[in-house]
Amino acid sequence: MVREFAGKIELVSMGDGLKTEKPIQRGALPIPDLAYTGTVTYDATDPDTHYPPIERLLPPEGAPNVLVVLIDDTGFGASSAFGGPVETPNFERVAAAGLKYTRFHTTALCSPTRAALLAGRNHHTVGMGGITEIATSAPGYSSVRPNNCAPLPETLKLNGYNTAQFGKCHEVPVWEASAVGPFDRWPHPGGGFEYFYGFLGGETNQWYPAIYENTSPVEPWGTPEQGYHFMADMTDKAIDWTRQQKSLAPDKPFFTYFAPGATHAPHHVPKEWADKYVGKFDQGWDEVRKETFARQLELGVIPADAVLTERSPGIPAWDEMSDTIKPALARQMEVYAGFLAYADHYVGKLLDAYEELGILDDTLVYVIIGDNGASAEGSMHGTTNEGFTINHMNEIETEQYVADHIDDIGTPNSYNHYAVGWAHAMDTPYQWTKQVASHWGGTRNGTIISWPNGGVEQGGIRNQFSHVIDVAPTVLEAAGIPEPSTVNGVTQRPYEGTAMNYTFSEGQADADERHTTQYFEMLGNRAIFHKGWTAVAKHKDPWLASSHGLADDVWELYNVEEDWTQSNDLAAQEPERLAHLQQLFLVQAARFNVLPMDIRSAERMNPEIAGRPELVVGTSQKFYPGMRRLSENTTINIKNKSFTVTAQAEVPDAGADGVILAQGGAYGGWSFYAIDGKLAFAYNLLGITTDIVRSDADVPVGAQELRVHFAYDGGGVAKGGTVALFAGDDKIGEGRVERTIPYQFSFDETVDVGADLASPVSTDYAATGNEFTGRLDWVRIDLGDDDHSHLIDDEHKLAVAMLKQ
Repeated sequence: MVREFAGKIELVSMGDGLKTEKPIQRGALPIPDLAYTGTVTYDATDPDTHYPPIERLLPPEGAPNVLVVLIDDTGFGASSAFGGPVETPNFERVAAAGLKYTRFHTTALCSPTRAALLAGRNHHTVGMGGITEIATSAPGYSSVRPNNCAPLPETLKLNGYNTAQFGKCHEVPVWEASAVGPFDRWPHPGGGFEYFYGFLGGETNQWYPAIYENTSPVEPWGTPEQGYHFMADMTDKAIDWTRQQKSLAPDKPFFTYFAPGATHAPHHVPKEWADKYVGKFDQGWDEVRKETFARQLELGVIPADAVLTERSPGIPAWDEMSDTIKPALARQMEVYAGFLAYADHYVGKLLDAYEELGILDDTLVYVIIGDNGASAEGSMHGTTNEGFTINHMNEIETEQYVADHIDDIGTPNSYNHYAVGWAHAMDTPYQWTKQVASHWGGTRNGTIISWPNGGVEQGGIRNQFSHVIDVAPTVLEAAGIPEPSTVNGVTQRPYEGTAMNYTFSEGQADADERHTTQYFEMLGNRAIFHKGWTAVAKHKDPWLASSHGLADDVWELYNVEEDWTQSNDLAAQEPERLAHLQQLFLVQAARFNVLPMDIRSAERMNPEIAGRPELVVGTSQKFYPGMRRLSENTTINIKNKSFTVTAQAEVPDAGADGVILAQGGAYGGWSFYAIDGKLAFAYNLLGITTDIVRSDADVPVGAQELRVHFAYDGGGVAKGGTVALFAGDDKIGEGRVERTIPYQFSFDETVDVGADLASPVSTDYAATGNEFTGRLDWVRIDLGDDDHSHLIDDEHKLAVAMLKQ
């Protein structure tokens, strides 16, 4: 039998040493099964009985293994591979075996970059014009990938690859990210991955992660004290999966998407890794930019005539920062550097495993150092807990508070993020940061490709323009697999990226670039690249809300063939060229679902107005034993109002002990539990204080209705309230919570029935062994009618949503 692909022919055995030239078409997926058309005999022993052997589905001969490593929130100027201050020897190891790409681009934000990478189409084409939490019903912003844009792993799987994803997802629509699915847009099974081990949201606590294995929540194997860290864990899982795959199907190539939470906040890393950088950032971010720029020139990852851009407006100079906080600021960067170096170390562990298996040289490796520019979402002086920012409680975290908690940064006692100035330094030599799709600081990410046995030049540099949508067509061309015309019966929209394979071989450094036009848009920040020129319009700063309409934005014009870093605005000198590029942007925006551009706040935060479904509605929600790891998107909202938690329980003869229902963790949340036979309610205010109310009397043995009622003080958001504890109709305890969390308890810690998973809300119990010792039939939350959440500023709601990615 013959298989036809990319203009080539595969001869496939038909049995008895026979070969035939019947083609199997890889362009329509799944590949159709061909009916046997030969002679059918009555008796299997008849000498005329001939059937071809059953053939396993395999990709074309020579198709490589593929490893795509996508680092999170890392700017162009962070890794030593591109002149940065953070030692990344394993990224450099890949570069020595392959090519550095100096003009590779992302979308300026995480969910959109990931969706574009896996789909081979622009982020608005696949519905990811923003993050999943601010989806609307407009096609370009729905967070729903259309079924005419099948993802790369699905295409590879249907062509005989094994496929697996490890680490961060953040592509599942928020109303589908629960235990009941649907799972059509989860990595497994709907996204084409046969195995998934990672987290669904924009970030996770690296010490206490919220992990899914395929579609089931699973718990880490240990605690931080026992040596657990998610980066190490996900790498071990990736190595185990690869070893098994090569043991059981050595002739099948794999596609592995390895997407760590590093280096997205929280910047969690073992202390010894951060300590490697002690004292190396005391000079501050302005000097670090200059030092990085000099190394970049020396490495040749920017041209000799490149200009170091000025500090972007609104970012303070290092000398403007107070002496009180400078040691903590330096420590923030030490921790970040340790986190990136730690991630590089574990990428190296994965590469070592490939080498031990003898498959590294047959593997096409992509290392994309950042899904966007470095993150400027950590405030001007950084934070020990992002919860302060998302809950509009920054006044609690003074400079003195940050300085006093310097030793917590990076440890399980923090949920930290570095200051804006460090983000800008990590985007050297460019202007701006993550979220700002108009300028290279938000969208240009150093990328490395190696494939020793695939003809990729070793140790070279490529300067051709490329974009994350180019990854999928590059992989298919390397594998000899055609882009499918139909998948699962649906006619496919063509890939919008350009294969990068033409740059691979020696002598192609000066090859004419083929990706000649590319639009960028995020939150109104927008740009167009076309044949060596960019027209750009920055609409808003990452740390500020929208303050004006799109029509009021100021456009800039750059000749990026001569002005590598967008340092010399030519808009005044060349108005006709600018007008032409502005028009071209509108054409591209209309073509790829960018219109209508959406800079709204209130409408996008209200699901009913935005047009996206809500999983949980109403004023009551009932939970049952075994329901755990329920995100805030999938549970009823008790903030800024009165509420009651009721549990139908069986208290054992030894007395009540353990958690009945908990939400959040050590960085913010509440817990209803029993301890030493008594009832208790704990309210953790962002790790600053924990108010605990305990009952005066023991809980009676036997069947009991246990209840806590929180009576909200009212008068605005984030107020306190009175707590009353009940066993049946008897009030057995009362106390106060002085202040509450107004907007969000946690980025990834959850509602858990019968236990408090991950970090503990209360100091009354540990992170493990806190399960309720009796039996729970059900637990119910009922809300009061005194909701004050409408008082939360809508612009702040949008800013909070952006912090989640």
